[in-house]
Amino acid sequence: MAITHSMATMRKVLGNMSALSEKTDWIRFWFTGGVPIAAIIIGSLWVPLQLRTAIFASIFATASGISVTAGYHRLWAHRAYSAGTFLKIILAIGGASAGQASIRTWCRDHRAHHRYTDTDKDPYSAQKGLFYSHYGWVVLRRKPEQTGRVDIQDLSNDPIVMWQRKYYLTLMFLTVYVFPTIFCGVMFDDFAGGFIWASCIRVFLIQQATFCVNSLAHWAGDQPFANKLSPRNCWFVALITWGEGYHNFHHEFPVDYRNGIRWYQWDPTKWFIWFCDKINLASDLKRFPENEIQKGKFQQIQRQMEIQRQKISWGIPIDQLPIWNFEEYTLHAKNGRYLLVIDGVVHDVEEFMRHHPGGEKYLLEYIGKDATKLFHGGAIHAHSNAAENLLSTMRLARIVDSDH
Repeated sequence: MAITHSMATMRKVLGNMSALSEKTDWIRFWFTGGVPIAAIIIGSLWVPLQLRTAIFASIFATASGISVTAGYHRLWAHRAYSAGTFLKIILAIGGASAGQASIRTWCRDHRAHHRYTDTDKDPYSAQKGLFYSHYGWVVLRRKPEQTGRVDIQDLSNDPIVMWQRKYYLTLMFLTVYVFPTIFCGVMFDDFAGGFIWASCIRVFLIQQATFCVNSLAHWAGDQPFANKLSPRNCWFVALITWGEGYHNFHHEFPVDYRNGIRWYQWDPTKWFIWFCDKINLASDLKRFPENEIQKGKFQQIQRQMEIQRQKISWGIPIDQLPIWNFEEYTLHAKNGRYLLVIDGVVHDVEEFMRHHPGGEKYLLEYIGKDATKLFHGGAIHAHSNAAENLLSTMRLARIVDSDH
């Protein structure tokens, strides 16, 4: 029986592995994972990183990343500004060098992400776990109907988008592998370093940084504008993605060309777009009205305060107190209970008597009477807000027929 059970377990494991293998997009897996990991191993063992190659790789990575954030994301996916043909061509070629699919495919998935956030139709839903939203969605095949439908007619009508889509594989191969390798080889006599560091490892780091917007920015950080969905503002993600980490703001106000709206928030993509506008390469930079931004922020503060308020004991709500008439109140007081009426509410002050800052005398004088005027200023001064809050925890009943 033990052998039979072991064989059944083995068949189940093999079956699961086979199912996983069938779901895996092996081309994407090797391009985004296998080749870069092999490059890291080879680079660390046999191809040292030269300073000049490192500088070039950093500059090229920035150009690739900005092409995705300013081009794929803010220009084409959200139409947060308009760009001329020259800038579009530069962003389309630069975007291909990031190895993240064509503009049309990237924007289709991203628009679905916004329209169906945190649902099964979200292609990289955070509800499916940190690993899935970061990398699993890249390498696991999805049926077309599993991704929510979105309107991409504007992309299909854009000749630059369709040109890049038609020649994407060629552009990607040339910009990801050929150009960096040849440039480093010719300029620095470092063909191997160009291929390993400026090509394979560079594109791997860009991809992993971008994937963090789908994963970490839905998991770590704060939610100053809304908390119905998972997007969060994460300064670390903004730091590694050229400003894309202010994701809570972005999901609330996606048409805004900015992600970091304050001067101190790291968003170089915003400044790139602004600069392009100043030199007439871009136009129609969209900004969500500041009043609406502040409105959303204020409403979120209210929601957060309400959550905190519910954790505090405010005493029994007045409308839930038992009903007494004034005669019942005086009768209870005559029977030895330390009760006061303030604002039509009966309060049991027995435990508080010895702690009263003004002494027990003044409380004893009003046991069985209406102490409203005394409490609100009939003495030297009215009671403090803290005193009113403390009094609310002593509620016992409410008077319905008293004119006292």
